[in-house]
Amino acid sequence: MDIAHCHLDGNADAVEFCPHESFHNVLAACTYTLQEGDQPSRTGSISLFDVDADSSRLSLIHRIQTAGIFDIKWSPIGGIVGPLVAQADADGYVRVHKLESCLDESQVPGNSLLEVSDEHVSSSMCLCIDWNPSATSLAVGLSDGSVCITSLLESQLSISRDWKAHDFEVWAASFDIHQPQLVYTGSDDCKFSCWDLRDDPSNIAFQNRKVHSMGICCITKSPSDPYTLLTGSYDEHLRVWDVRSITKPVHETSISLGGGVWRIKYHPSVPDLVLTACMHNGFAVVKVKGDQAEVVETYNKHGSLAYGADWKRGRLEKNNVIATCSFYDQLLRVWMPEGNIPE
Repeated sequence: MDIAHCHLDGNADAVEFCPHESFHNVLAACTYTLQEGDQPSRTGSISLFDVDADSSRLSLIHRIQTAGIFDIKWSPIGGIVGPLVAQADADGYVRVHKLESCLDESQVPGNSLLEVSDEHVSSSMCLCIDWNPSATSLAVGLSDGSVCITSLLESQLSISRDWKAHDFEVWAASFDIHQPQLVYTGSDDCKFSCWDLRDDPSNIAFQNRKVHSMGICCITKSPSDPYTLLTGSYDEHLRVWDVRSITKPVHETSISLGGGVWRIKYHPSVPDLVLTACMHNGFAVVKVKGDQAEVVETYNKHGSLAYGADWKRGRLEKNNVIATCSFYDQLLRVWMPEGNIPE
């Protein structure tokens, strides 16, 4: 069921609902637009929206102009700081913004973003970003194949370490939420890797070169099962891994979704349900249980590359609200699955 939609001010590549209490209605969307010519530039923005599914309302409440953004992430609920959103951008910067409540000129409550800190981590582009569970560190994947760990202490970003992790672009860099000393990475070199941050330089715990036939786009650890991890690839497969043996993960099963699997998001309260962005084939809700995976529902009302997807948090009966975005048509949609969400 469609709730609302709008067009952004650039090519849309990521959407993220705020997970923090009192801000579940806030949706962040980011853009990346390449301006070609004699002096090419990469521009972008972060837009904040107020989402009210009951009244089918999607209201823009704040927008900031930035360098072109490839990825954004809200700080996790269990972190030591309030709602922060981190961006990975084309200028090689990591920037962190704080969500603040405010009143507009008519004294209507709203929200805005205040930049807290930034750090130029590389002359290469920052392609992906992820918080550790305590919101004190960020893992960043770079276009030159490197990975950078950036620390956030007392509102100041600083590079704690970086290393050459892959041969090509790193599109996925993700902390293990159950063992945050581990970072998983995936790249256009088709290698799925895990690094142990207790060693310096970071030591490789494992590297799988055989399973993915094309580049790896995303890596997501199950929040409810410490042994289950999912990967998405340009080869159009969502793969399920058992990582209980961290030196030798087991590839349990895979399912073809008909398009490159760019993003994977677990449902906030249904443990086995994931939302996927499938590039040329829209979006799919997939049930993953043990070594079984099946498509529950698909959504194909976007006219371009499906890149951004997320679930809204909140009361159980309300958290089946989904936001999705597509790239070249600059489209943001908010909707709910037509069928019953399996428990």
